[in-house]
Amino acid sequence: MFAILGITFPIYAALGLGYFLVWKGVFRQQDIKSLGAFVFNVALPGLIFTTLAQRDPVEVFQAAYVLPYLIGGLLNIAVCFVLFSLRGFDPMRRAVGIMGSTCPNNGFVGYPVMLLAFPEIAGVVLTLNLVVETLILIPICLMLMEAASADSAQPLGYRLRRILWNVLKMPTMMALMTGLAIAVLHLPIPAPVFRFTDMVAASAGAVSLVVIGGSLAGLPLRGNKSLAALATLGKLVIHPAIVALVAAGFAVTGLLDISPDIRTALILSAAMPMFATYTIFAQAKGHEGAASLASLSATILAYFTLNGLLWLLT
Repeated sequence: MFAILGITFPIYAALGLGYFLVWKGVFRQQDIKSLGAFVFNVALPGLIFTTLAQRDPVEVFQAAYVLPYLIGGLLNIAVCFVLFSLRGFDPMRRAVGIMGSTCPNNGFVGYPVMLLAFPEIAGVVLTLNLVVETLILIPICLMLMEAASADSAQPLGYRLRRILWNVLKMPTMMALMTGLAIAVLHLPIPAPVFRFTDMVAASAGAVSLVVIGGSLAGLPLRGNKSLAALATLGKLVIHPAIVALVAAGFAVTGLLDISPDIRTALILSAAMPMFATYTIFAQAKGHEGAASLASLSATILAYFTLNGLLWLLT
């Protein structure tokens, strides 16, 4: 148990530090946003570029990881669609709840956890998580939100194309495509370049946790408690359970050779709390209160669920 706390305690200590610094006024919310922009636009892209450019693409894009994570995420969207519909939520609240239940914070929280639990594969796991989430899961959730926006003056098709274009312009996606091109073409990159990107990437873990902790200090905590509770349940329990079942199905049938470390990384990745920009997307649709409640609740409760999963799986 002490070995497990050795993984989760530093993570939550850094989160608590970020919260404390904002609460005491050492950092302002604008400072936290600037640090978050650095992680999202510089550190994480540097990490993805380094991971891809220095490895064979076959080594990185492992079907044993991508397929269970992708299928588990899609099934989670379907299951949560039914659950939120049965609870009587309108289409927009349902879409906000599905996004919170499906899109984990693997960039800011998941990567530091993997770095401590599985340092050898942490970069690969982060890259594969962001590929599946950024290219498929998040766009689907955004499309559900756009489809629920009946009052928009713009055609739905135009809004969906804009979502896909914005995804492709993200720094993480540009780093992914650049790193992949270098790996496929076997382009020689000078060693000082990799040392620079390694140095930038090394800052991602600690800074990202301080950012998440600091951002929690300024969240508005008034909203639909029922929506927030169900989204928290979906993110911390339903999503990892579905991914675990999918991985077990592939392993039992022999379709994929899933190692114990990959299985654990899959389930832990799905068990992370909501991604950092969840409240921003929800705010644009008028539901930032429920999203904030869900994010805070999931981040706090994840301390216990992650400890439990690490105890069961490792």
